[in-house]
Amino acid sequence: QVQLVESGGGLVQPGGSLRLSCAASGRISAINYMRWYRQAPGEQRELVADISIGGTTTYADSVKGRFGISRDNAKNTVYLQMNSVKPEDTAVYYCNADILDLFSVKGYWGQGTQVTVSS
Repeated sequence: QVQLVESGGGLVQPGGSLRLSCAASGRISAINYMRWYRQAPGEQRELVADISIGGTTTYADSVKGRFGISRDNAKNTVYLQMNSVKPEDTAVYYCNADILDLFSVKGYWGQGTQVTVSS
């Protein structure tokens, strides 16, 4: 059974920084794309950033130049470095990954971690 567990959320002041982590565990043969999504109250879930197994990254326009996604393949972990945060970054952040277990590739989600940007 595969699990994704996020950590690192919390309260941060505007202009501050926060680092989210998401660790995958279980029967994992390989992890292709790893992604961060977020969902603010009353809004749809949106893709924030993703990273391929080779390290190619893409970002939503709203976070370009402020957020950085990275991964440690040896630890099956993806990170989201959030800099110069704004109140509109407030949301529940979810980790998502395409994981090959013994038989097939499936998409998995973490439980989410709350990020609140407020003074």
